[in-house]
Amino acid sequence: MEDNRFDGWMSPEIRDGELTKWNWMVQNADNLELGRKTDIGSFTYINAKFGVHIADEVQIGSHCSIYSISTIDDKTGKVIIKRNARIGTHSVIMPGVTIGENAIVGAFSFVNKDVPNDTVVVGVPAKELKKKQ
Repeated sequence: MEDNRFDGWMSPEIRDGELTKWNWMVQNADNLELGRKTDIGSFTYINAKFGVHIADEVQIGSHCSIYSISTIDDKTGKVIIKRNARIGTHSVIMPGVTIGENAIVGAFSFVNKDVPNDTVVVGVPAKELKKKQ
């Protein structure tokens, strides 16, 4: 089966602190590295103060939050989401976390530790459910 969800993909116009055409927002947009053929759901919030790298063909569901800084515990760190990773709706990614290539984060998960390549994680906090086949 052919995956054509990225047919006609165009790089989004991102203005710091403003909603994009697809209703997601980035603060500190100069520190966001956005790959090609990405799909970011509406009402997702990205705080890239200390850097956020989203690789090619990443899919992020709606209402997600990605933080490179936490004002609760003063933790900071670049967030890296590797190629073909998928993040389910309403998930939260905390500072310094790397989501591996082809990894899947289940909906409503709280990710405060790295997710290895080809791994499915779910829950609060996110825990490994299985390795992808």
